[in-house]
Amino acid sequence: MTNSIDNGAPGGAPGAPEGVRLQKVLASAGVASRRVSEDLITAGRVRVNGEVVRELGRRIDPENDKVAVDNVAVQLDTTKRYVMLNKPVGIVSSLADQHGRPDLSVYTAQFEERLFNVGRLDAETSGLLILTNDGELAHVLAHPSFGVMKTYIARVEGRVSPQTIARLTKGVELDDGPIVADKARLLDSSGGSSLVEVTLHSGRNRIVRRMLEEVGHPVTELVRRQFGPLHLGSLGSGELRDLNRDELGEILTLSRAAKTEGSNG
Repeated sequence: MTNSIDNGAPGGAPGAPEGVRLQKVLASAGVASRRVSEDLITAGRVRVNGEVVRELGRRIDPENDKVAVDNVAVQLDTTKRYVMLNKPVGIVSSLADQHGRPDLSVYTAQFEERLFNVGRLDAETSGLLILTNDGELAHVLAHPSFGVMKTYIARVEGRVSPQTIARLTKGVELDDGPIVADKARLLDSSGGSSLVEVTLHSGRNRIVRRMLEEVGHPVTELVRRQFGPLHLGSLGSGELRDLNRDELGEILTLSRAAKTEGSNG
C-alpha cells in the first residue's frame, strides 16, 4: 500500500498546503482511525520531531518527520517490513553462503520485500534474529556502539557456582580484551551441566561462548531469547512472524533514542 499525498487542492494547485494532515498519516500508519487520531492529537499525546502537536490542521512530511504517540515511535513508511525469526541450529546468518551451507535465504524468499538480517548468530547458535528491509534501523540495532542488550540462555558443562556467576559480571579477560556481562544468573544446575542466562551488549564474535569457556564451562547449547525489547516467546524453531505494532514501536523508539544519544555524544 502506498500513501497518497494530500496536497489540499485538486491537481496540486499553486499555493496548496504542503505535506499530509497528521491525523491522516496516523490513520495510514495503522495507529488508529482518523477520528481517534484527532482525539490523540488534541489530547497532546502526539509528538512530531520531539514536540507535542495539538493542532488538527498540522501537516507533516511523512518521509522526513518523526512521529511518536505516547512517546512510542510510529513507522510512517508502510514499505518497511520487520520479521522475527527463531533461527534453528545449522543455519548460517547469511543470505548466500559461499560454502553452500543452509542459509537465511530459505526464509527471506518467502517475502516480496528484499529482507536482510540484523546482526548475526553463529550457525550452532539458535534463537531470535530480526529480518528487515530497514537499513537505518538495522545499523543502530546491530552496531555495538549503540549498546543494544541481548539475552542468551546457555547449557554448559559442569556445575556453575555463584562465584563463577560473579566473575562474569565483574569481567573476564579474553584474547581480544576484557569483557563484562551486564547481567548473569544461574537458572539450573543438575547432573553434569548447568543452565545460565547471560545479558550483554557486546557485539564481539562468539562472545558468550568464549566468556563461559574462559570461566571453565564450555557451552553445549546456546539460544538467544531476547534482542533489545523483543522476546522470542513461544515462537518455534524455524518459525517466523511479523513484529506486532507494539514491538515495532519499541524498537523504533530504541533506535531513535540511540541515534540521538550517539549524535549528542
